[in-house]
Amino acid sequence: MLAYPDVQILDVTGPLEVFSRATRWMQDSGMRTDPAYRVEVVAPRAGSLVTSAGVRLVAERAYRGVTSADTLLVAGGRGQTVVRTQAPLLAWLRRMARRVTRLGSVCNGALILAAAGLLEGRRATTHWAYLEELKQSVGNGVCDDAIYTRDGNVYTSAGVTAGMDMALAMLEEDHGGAVALAVARELVLFLKRPGGQSQFSDYLAAQFSEDASLRELQLWMLGHLDQDLSVPRLAERIAMSERSFARHFADGVGIAPGHYVRQIRVTAARRKLEQTDLTLQQVARRCGFGTPESLRRSFIAALGVTPGAYRERFRAR
Repeated sequence: MLAYPDVQILDVTGPLEVFSRATRWMQDSGMRTDPAYRVEVVAPRAGSLVTSAGVRLVAERAYRGVTSADTLLVAGGRGQTVVRTQAPLLAWLRRMARRVTRLGSVCNGALILAAAGLLEGRRATTHWAYLEELKQSVGNGVCDDAIYTRDGNVYTSAGVTAGMDMALAMLEEDHGGAVALAVARELVLFLKRPGGQSQFSDYLAAQFSEDASLRELQLWMLGHLDQDLSVPRLAERIAMSERSFARHFADGVGIAPGHYVRQIRVTAARRKLEQTDLTLQQVARRCGFGTPESLRRSFIAALGVTPGAYRERFRAR
């Protein structure tokens, strides 16, 4: 695992714990006597380094001393902005990419791989907050809603804990589903997490329009989700023809009115599922979906999970 000053500590320790726990589990269960994995942290210099959490990690070696490995992972963190400018480190990554069996990144560590030219023409992902920045380097290969991606022997993962999902996938590839499931159980993780990372980000991407009339309409919509928010009804409210309204709304908000309505209704439903004891029927009615089945279809389309599964995962305790 490549770390560096101001690295995100969980980007480093999370995936490495998956491999370390797998090693212990296979030895404890009698599957093997030798270690299945040996994990090591390397950095620009050997010794301790300060993570973004203020906790220190110890790198056993400087990366320059590493000439081979089975799997090389690159962690993310605030310090990645500096690492991306270090030509010797990027050159080392390019050399290692030709020598390792697997190359991967955690969180915005993907931006380091991209700076080294190792994601060109590949599918890749990163933390949702850095997707647009990654697209500037990788282009259309960026997957907006993936927990992790694999393109050949190159893996990338979404934010922070998604690195553990990626590590579990590597473990399953190496030693099978039974071992990966056992380790996931010990770590209290999903072996295959349902849905994508949009369920963890702010799904309401559209901002309020600078146009005063549209902004007033948007505020009214947010307060009347259970009412008719069809294009004809909204056009009537703003005193425009349907065609002119649809074009004006898309220009001013950056998204078609029907898509915007679905977004604000899903976002409102998410909040109610997280923060209230309302039944699915009540949530569906208050957020304008009408029926629980309509709510369910919209959640699966938008977030990749059912409303019930979302509530189990995110409800405030």
